[in-house]
Amino acid sequence: MVEGMATKKYTVTLPEELAEEIRSEVGPGAFSAYVTRAIERQREHDRLGELVERLEGEYGPVTDADLTAAEAERREIEQWFTDQEADAPARREAAAA
Repeated sequence: MVEGMATKKYTVTLPEELAEEIRSEVGPGAFSAYVTRAIERQREHDRLGELVERLEGEYGPVTDADLTAAEAERREIEQWFTDQEADAPARREAAAA
């Protein structure tokens, strides 16, 4: 939630079981913050969907080849970070020497 943002009380209807499950997990004082974060995530999701629609309208749909290439790049980046974490102790020792 954006700090300093004005708040206003609203009444919403939620399934009782869901609301009570969330309240029991986060506590009554954090319920509103939890719901706010959920709504913010949904808005981000909606905006990303709108962006995808706009870009696909402009450039065409994402192909299987595009998805395969993006996944390969993601794996390479993930491996790079894994390697960096594995090498970190040795780099720290070398720097301390």
